[in-house]
Amino acid sequence: MAVDRRDAATVDGTEAVVDGTEAVVERALTALDLETKVRLLSGQDFWTLPGVPAIGLGSLVMSDGPIGIRGVRWTPHDPSIALPSPTALAATWDPGLARQAGRLLGAECRRKGIHLLLAPTVNLHRSPLGGRHFECYSEDPLLTAEIGVGYVSGVQDVGVGATVKHLVANDSETERMTVDVRVTERALREVYLAPFERIVAAGVWAVMAAYNGVNGFTMTEHGGLLRDLLKREWGFDGLVVSDWTATRSTEASANAGLDVVMPAVGDPWGDALVAAVRAGSVAEAEVDEKVRRVLRLAGRVGLLDGVPPAVAPADLPRPADGAGLAHTVAVRSFVLARNDGELLPLDPGRLRRVAVLGALADDARIQGGGSALVAPPHAVSPLAGLTAALPDTDLRYAVGADPRLRLPAAGGVAWTPITATLRDADGRQRYRAELDRATVRWMGDLPDGLPLAELSTVEIAATHTPLASGTARLSVEGFGVFALTVDGTELFDGPLYDPAEEPGTVFRATVERRFEIPVRAGEPVEVRLTRRMVDGDHPGFVSFTLGHAEPGTATADDLLDEAVRVAADADVAVVVVGTTEEVESEGFDRSTLALPGRQDELVSRVAVANPRTVVVVNAGSPVLMPWVDEVGAVLLTWFPGQEAGAALADVLLGRAEPGGRLPTTWPRRAEDCPALDTTPVDGVLDYTDGVFVGYRGWQAEPLFPFGHGLGYTDWSYGSLAVEDGPGGPVAVVTVRNTGARPGREVVQVYVGPETAEPDRPVRWLAGFAAAGAAPGETVTVRVPLPARTFQIWGPDGWQTRPGRYRVEAAHSLADVRLTGTVDI
Repeated sequence: MAVDRRDAATVDGTEAVVDGTEAVVERALTALDLETKVRLLSGQDFWTLPGVPAIGLGSLVMSDGPIGIRGVRWTPHDPSIALPSPTALAATWDPGLARQAGRLLGAECRRKGIHLLLAPTVNLHRSPLGGRHFECYSEDPLLTAEIGVGYVSGVQDVGVGATVKHLVANDSETERMTVDVRVTERALREVYLAPFERIVAAGVWAVMAAYNGVNGFTMTEHGGLLRDLLKREWGFDGLVVSDWTATRSTEASANAGLDVVMPAVGDPWGDALVAAVRAGSVAEAEVDEKVRRVLRLAGRVGLLDGVPPAVAPADLPRPADGAGLAHTVAVRSFVLARNDGELLPLDPGRLRRVAVLGALADDARIQGGGSALVAPPHAVSPLAGLTAALPDTDLRYAVGADPRLRLPAAGGVAWTPITATLRDADGRQRYRAELDRATVRWMGDLPDGLPLAELSTVEIAATHTPLASGTARLSVEGFGVFALTVDGTELFDGPLYDPAEEPGTVFRATVERRFEIPVRAGEPVEVRLTRRMVDGDHPGFVSFTLGHAEPGTATADDLLDEAVRVAADADVAVVVVGTTEEVESEGFDRSTLALPGRQDELVSRVAVANPRTVVVVNAGSPVLMPWVDEVGAVLLTWFPGQEAGAALADVLLGRAEPGGRLPTTWPRRAEDCPALDTTPVDGVLDYTDGVFVGYRGWQAEPLFPFGHGLGYTDWSYGSLAVEDGPGGPVAVVTVRNTGARPGREVVQVYVGPETAEPDRPVRWLAGFAAAGAAPGETVTVRVPLPARTFQIWGPDGWQTRPGRYRVEAAHSLADVRLTGTVDI
């Protein structure tokens, strides 16, 4: 990460830089009147801040991450790379790989004209029911911090700002706009704030304030955390931006340390903030400090004349590099949770017939649902990946059980071409693009400079040539007013959702209507779905899909029976199960950890028919596995990104080792989780678990412990020594690859008081390091144990608690291999 050379000075109680950059910032600031300064502190639209050409300031452009770059407008002709989910990235336990991911996404930002990436999310996996669990890294603050630092460093390596979010305690979705989280100061400091503190210390350029409140103050008005802690105590010199529509006040938010309000819609600053300054309820010095931070960020990303960008990279990753990195991250993230009798890896030369089962095998869920969805250039399903990898093997596919509550988007060989057309009020075509799937989704601007105000209709049109005769099903899913016709016959015309509802629902609470049509195989029909813009509508939020299902008479029982027959006659059965966007997404929390639909029954019945059953779990967060002891192998693949199927084939066939370790505990029973419920009571969510978050608070034996993950080789741990280092103790661990294949071991070091202390966990992760080795090779790793390892937060701040501590070198939390001690 680039670091400015600077001298220190104090501005409004915070440490600010005084160098060439700051001189330019001050000159620019003094040239602005109050109205212009205030204008720089609010979005001019959904994604950008205004520029001021008179002072050489360009317009700052922001975009969502964290797995790809959606950009500020709908551009189906310009797709985005789709890396695996953040839970997958954390499962690699590899900050260096996270940095590579950040560099790639930073390069994508530069290609798309984005200056500030709204990622990463470093909230914690407090409850596995958290709807945005997949977008966060871990239940452990140290692992979260290290992966986050790697990601942020990579993004900023290429001169793009990263935004760590959502400060703080935004760990669930229920009532997320209004919930007041009650949490002790100690738990905040030791657990929930710890990743933010570490990433701020590493030099992140922006922080996002969350929707929720903490201990009675909504985060955009929380002066104790934004102003006093973040800016003054931690010395953060970057920008604090609100989550979108999170700011609800003028004076309170302006005085609390918030710097920028986004987006333009619903902005409570603007003229109201100017008036507050004139009235003396907000000091103009407060506004000046906010503008300084805007200008400083603009300088860092190359938008302020007279300031050289913080980074001018000569060797940016190319878009073509994205597929390879997406594949690498996926392989390294897959967690082999069970491998009874060493069923995996499979030997391709001994496979005569392979059963591939489950709806998600053919329609893989490569990314989580919500506002950060991207459109990748392609997506390799497990079925496609295995078909390509096993060209001489008889692969047989059966749905078995379909957990999807809605019809999938129309597409494939039966639908060609599919076009999307944007028209103005006169019916003129203003934009047209071909689509792979019949879905349109954007939040922000339109392509080719088409003003939102001129948009009248968005139309999906396609020629559908049925593959079978009978009764096909079509669906309209979306938000707004629609018309659906087939060969000119109107099937539907009307609203699917009240346009007056909160616009963000287009990405998480859309409505579906279904229609049946008679079709004949090979006889084409013309299908047209039109979304009309109406008064009161918000044209910057558009999301709708034309769904389709071929004629079929099979019942759910028939589908299960077919899968069992296919499995029984195969050398191995690969069953792909997982969650759907209806049950795991931004905007709501999960109601259960059970797999949706009849997927559990599918696995159990297939396992009876074929003991060589491999279950691939395609979910971003923990699910229950009542069948786990009945199957040969379980592979956790998270939301694996665009190269999902190719990476899966390589791991199943032994071309690559599954390198993942669990970043979060997976429960055997939901009720065993130390924190489960995410529903506030009278608007309050009480974090009663205190510092005992995740594995620190587990009492029952979980299904799979924190840090768990098998590989395709074996490791022995030779020695553990605790040595003195320049920054404190260092755990020195030797490990040896005793297997027949090269591999990578994640050496996890845990620390805990030798004598149990009721107010502290038994042990906590203190550090980790990867050891790669060939068969028979011995490797030594060094894991520093910094002072914070042995400290707690108390009335007088951070305090070292003296005593004797156990130091454990482990393969996982539940698999400690070596133990030593250190006196503090």
